[in-house]
Amino acid sequence: MSLRRRNLMLATAALPLAGRILARPALAQNRRATTLRLVPSTDLVSLDPVFSTALVAVQHGYHVFDTLYGVDSAMRPQPQMAEGASVSDDGRIWSIRLREGLLFHDGAPVRAADCAASLERWSRRDTFGRAYGAAVDRYDTSDDRVLRIHLKRPFPRLLDAIGKPHSAPAFIMPERLARSAPDQPITEMVGSGPYRFLADELDSGNLIAYARFDGYRPREGNPEWTSGGKVAHFERVEWRVIADKATGVSALQQGEVDWVENLPADLEPLVARNSQVKVENGDPLGTELVLRFNHSVAPFNNPRLRRFVMAVVQQVDYLATVTGGKSEDWRECKAMFPCTIPGIEELGRQDFGTLAGNPSRMAEALKATGYAGEKVVVINAADSAAIAPLGLVTAERLRQAGLNVDLQDMDWGTLLQRRLSKAPADQGGWGIYHSTWPSIAIANPVLNTTVRGEGERGWPGWYESAEMERLTAEWLAASDDAARDRLTHEAHALALREVPSLPLGIYFPKTAYRTDLQGVLSGSVRYPWNARRA
Repeated sequence: MSLRRRNLMLATAALPLAGRILARPALAQNRRATTLRLVPSTDLVSLDPVFSTALVAVQHGYHVFDTLYGVDSAMRPQPQMAEGASVSDDGRIWSIRLREGLLFHDGAPVRAADCAASLERWSRRDTFGRAYGAAVDRYDTSDDRVLRIHLKRPFPRLLDAIGKPHSAPAFIMPERLARSAPDQPITEMVGSGPYRFLADELDSGNLIAYARFDGYRPREGNPEWTSGGKVAHFERVEWRVIADKATGVSALQQGEVDWVENLPADLEPLVARNSQVKVENGDPLGTELVLRFNHSVAPFNNPRLRRFVMAVVQQVDYLATVTGGKSEDWRECKAMFPCTIPGIEELGRQDFGTLAGNPSRMAEALKATGYAGEKVVVINAADSAAIAPLGLVTAERLRQAGLNVDLQDMDWGTLLQRRLSKAPADQGGWGIYHSTWPSIAIANPVLNTTVRGEGERGWPGWYESAEMERLTAEWLAASDDAARDRLTHEAHALALREVPSLPLGIYFPKTAYRTDLQGVLSGSVRYPWNARRA
């Protein structure tokens, strides 16, 4: 029996079960009009959206926090907490004026000092942030409503940096929290965003709850992505964590929840028959599937072996599995940058999948890498509908290619902890894991965490390349589009030679919600603002 058919049968069987699992007073009809109930893709493991790049942490961050700048649908930075910004003639002093009346959830006013401390903490964690932080000389916060950023050198893309929409945005928090150790996640959630985090209701693996912040002052204008008027129409937002995807979809169909963040492809046929549920693409730019190598230990500290893996796997195998075989929901992209981003070329057409289906050439190529039979530990997030199939495909393809593969399933939270280990495979380490990245989050050399060469400071996997970092720095300093295009091409070519990570193609995840929910916005995560009952 196919995996898809089995899941459909499980989903059908789960229909009467969902009500028994979710029935509780909080879902009573008298609260339905004022409460938005969402099933997130995974449980919220880390509350700190600056510390964690996980999609669910970023989504949580946009409920609780706000940013000085956001982006519109064309990815242009727009003032958010800021009224606007000005820059000195020499490009070395930026002045950002805060909107009047901004408050934190504890009632304290948002000050320039809070913004400076928040940007300083963010700049120690984020890839774009580190480039920004290296250019900062000091902050002037003598006027509570004006943040002055003094730079060592011009940094033309400053607003792009502090307004980036994903992984991890430059969220503003109180100075007392932002001054905490940057290598430790914060656990007290005090922001200035449209919703307050209800810490006393947190029930790990079951419920995450938020209450509308009545002190929030949305901007005027229509909302687009992370900018514009963030009007919170619901008094309360509840995330209902449901590990079994079929049960979550059943709850949606019965109206026990309003929204399923990420609809598994094999359950889409069930939902499509329900006239009370709407299915649509959540992000028009799509999401890239990514295989991440561990560069710190054998066997993938060997670039020849990484190039071998690129040559033996085929993107279509992963894409078809994640999307249930619906070719209209995916796009092959033989490139190290997302093909949905304007200007990106498929430079890897001669590199991806060239050995697939040819066992004799495969065996010869593997021998040439110097691979000595070391164990390849693939850690796999079995509780994620989008990620779980990736580990299965990789394990099968690499075994067929002659590698000694050990596939280890675990939940996403455990994987996030395990991937921090640099131990050898036989001592609790790992060789490969898979993740997903919204295309907008890896759109250019400075943003693309999957190819940045930051080593110890970078994304777990710890690819280190002084050459990649040099190209990134030059890209940031470039004064015209032609120079940036040339440098993007050079960084792209370097990534194809060294394979820091392996892109597995782009898919367009579906989100599903009840038809009486209006104002749902597209973006790299599901935003709580603008959504309202019909």
